[in-house]
Amino acid sequence: MAQKPSIPKGTRDFNPEQVAKRNYIFNTIRGAFETFGFQPIETPSFENSDTLMGKYGDEGDRLIFKILNSGDYLNKANTDAYEEKDSNKLTPSISEKALRYDLTVPFARYVVQHQNDIEFPFKRYQIQPVWRADRPQKGRFREFYQCDADVVGSKSLWQEVEFIQLYDTVFSKLQLEGVTIKINNRKILSGIAEVIGASNKLIDFTVALDKLDKIGEDKVKEEMLSKGIAQEGIDKLQPLFSLSGSFDSQIESLKTILSTSNEGLKGIEELAFIDNAITALGLKTATLQLDVTLARGLNYYTGAIFEVAAPKGVKMGSIGGGGRYDDLTGIFGLKDVSGVGISFGLDRIYLVLEELNLFPEAVNKNIEVLFINFGDNEALFSLKAINKLRANGINAELYPDAAKMKKQMMHANKRNIPFVVLVGEEEINSNTYTLKNMVTGTQDKIELEQLIETVKK
Repeated sequence: MAQKPSIPKGTRDFNPEQVAKRNYIFNTIRGAFETFGFQPIETPSFENSDTLMGKYGDEGDRLIFKILNSGDYLNKANTDAYEEKDSNKLTPSISEKALRYDLTVPFARYVVQHQNDIEFPFKRYQIQPVWRADRPQKGRFREFYQCDADVVGSKSLWQEVEFIQLYDTVFSKLQLEGVTIKINNRKILSGIAEVIGASNKLIDFTVALDKLDKIGEDKVKEEMLSKGIAQEGIDKLQPLFSLSGSFDSQIESLKTILSTSNEGLKGIEELAFIDNAITALGLKTATLQLDVTLARGLNYYTGAIFEVAAPKGVKMGSIGGGGRYDDLTGIFGLKDVSGVGISFGLDRIYLVLEELNLFPEAVNKNIEVLFINFGDNEALFSLKAINKLRANGINAELYPDAAKMKKQMMHANKRNIPFVVLVGEEEINSNTYTLKNMVTGTQDKIELEQLIETVKK
């Protein structure tokens, strides 16, 4: 008995409706990227292992899918490591390539490798799949798409302003109104850590602060104490726990809190610039919000940090994020090339649009007209008409077999095809077509031009 086929855990098949909906999101994002001047690039699905390894920390390295060398991969293996069962020593000798973990490191590699051919500032976008050997769970997959846009070679804050506008443009086009674009700045977090005497515990401090809305003020303070942050320093944070109000009012409060930190004041200055520009330019449907607890990507972000939240009432993690990094290409030897970038969370955006019923009906537009097949003569006559319908932008097809009419009609119903055309000897002789509306049940004998007009309505 043949084994029932299956797919690896953490991967998915997509049916025609799901692919159409995903393409709707892809095309919307791609169109906005290009409107804003971003150029598309693509990188290989797999890279040399040394390009990826060591760039994501120990946890990230464990999640990289390694590819075994072709041929007799054990022939050149480290036999001592094999006998010792030491995978860390064995892996490099049996695997020299790996599936890409994200699009950012391959992009940094691309910029360094092609630096003499690139015109800086370089605005690129990339929409490709990535792979992570993560434990599959709801909303987390081993294969998924990333939709990234980055600018490298410019330190101008106008880039951050444009990325906020880009987010607003995409979500407005998707009719996803009411998203919140949260923003913070690494310099502000560094400044706060400096003020409370915890500069050497920046990561511990921010990890705890990031949990404020989840575990509350008291638990955050307890965690900070457990990480070795002094009570005196935590007391200085009190104004931060009650920070609220408009962007401007939060900025003013931060100026008081960070008055003794040059780094912190620089971060405030950058955020104020961005807020003033967005206030002057306006946003269509999104809201810009300052969130001093936002600390994603702290290992490589050096300035602005972005995170996009779904509209209120929708329980979903972030649907986008990004930030400024001042030396990403430095990992490959090209120093002092500043960049800033954002990413769209395709799968989460899909779930939000589905929950809010925001996919347009036209997204699932399939065949609009099915011609019933009564035989070879009728089929040939029908295909001539189908060519003209297709030339007019109408999706049309001929049922391939001269099967019983009931079977062909059932096929049209199951595929939700709105119109069916019947062509018999009488229609051929009179050069007409019998058009049946599968929704209303009405049918009329009409000429081809009238058929085209009726279906197009």
